Amino acid sequence: MPSRAEIDPPRWGVPDAVIGWFVVQVIGQLAAAVVLLASGHAGDDFDDLPLEIVALVQVGLAFGFFIVPFVVTRVKGNGLVADLGFRIRWSDTWRGGVLGALLQIPVLPLIYWPILRLADKTASDLEGPARSLGDRADGVTGALLLILIVGVVAPIFEELFYRGLLQRSLLKHGLPPWVAVGTTALVFGASHLQLLQLPALVLAGAVFGWLAHHYGRLGPAIAAHVAFNMVTVIALLAG
Repeated sequence: MPSRAEIDPPRWGVPDAVIGWFVVQVIGQLAAAVVLLASGHAGDDFDDLPLEIVALVQVGLAFGFFIVPFVVTRVKGNGLVADLGFRIRWSDTWRGGVLGALLQIPVLPLIYWPILRLADKTASDLEGPARSLGDRADGVTGALLLILIVGVVAPIFEELFYRGLLQRSLLKHGLPPWVAVGTTALVFGASHLQLLQLPALVLAGAVFGWLAHHYGRLGPAIAAHVAFNMVTVIALLAG
């Protein structure tokens, strides 16, 4: 492994992250179209798709969230580990995992109590997108797919892109840490295209961003994201 003196300063920055985000969306859309056409579900609504097809559709998006930071850091930097802190330790399971679980219980219920009342919504409305997946998780295979999609794959690859490439590019650009963390959290939340869930996603993104910045690597943020999502998955499977 090269020493610190042998590592060149990375040449990637905000333009790479911005262009990369659009590339991820294109890769995800193209991969989803191929899967839907090949499986005969091209005209179906997303909520009507079998969970197996949903899993395959998400593969393209996950691939994009991985391949863009990988290519950018390989071509213009020193790789995912050196440039983005893509390292995970056993201690991250409690450093980040505890915070991720606490966000779901009890922080978000307290935050959403006034929001739901003002918006004339219920907890069922808030749980809608996740419940749509949970209702299709029939049997062991469905449960494993739900855990894989929501609980493992999404946290790892979303953190690699958002808290890795995007947040670090903003910090590298000279923005104060709280601005870089907050901006990344807003982009992360808005990218899910779920208005009612936006406050929760932005808050979670800010916590993940703080963890990544504080520890200087992505492990604690990934652990928090996994725990955050897994609380929802467990609740859905138990419901």
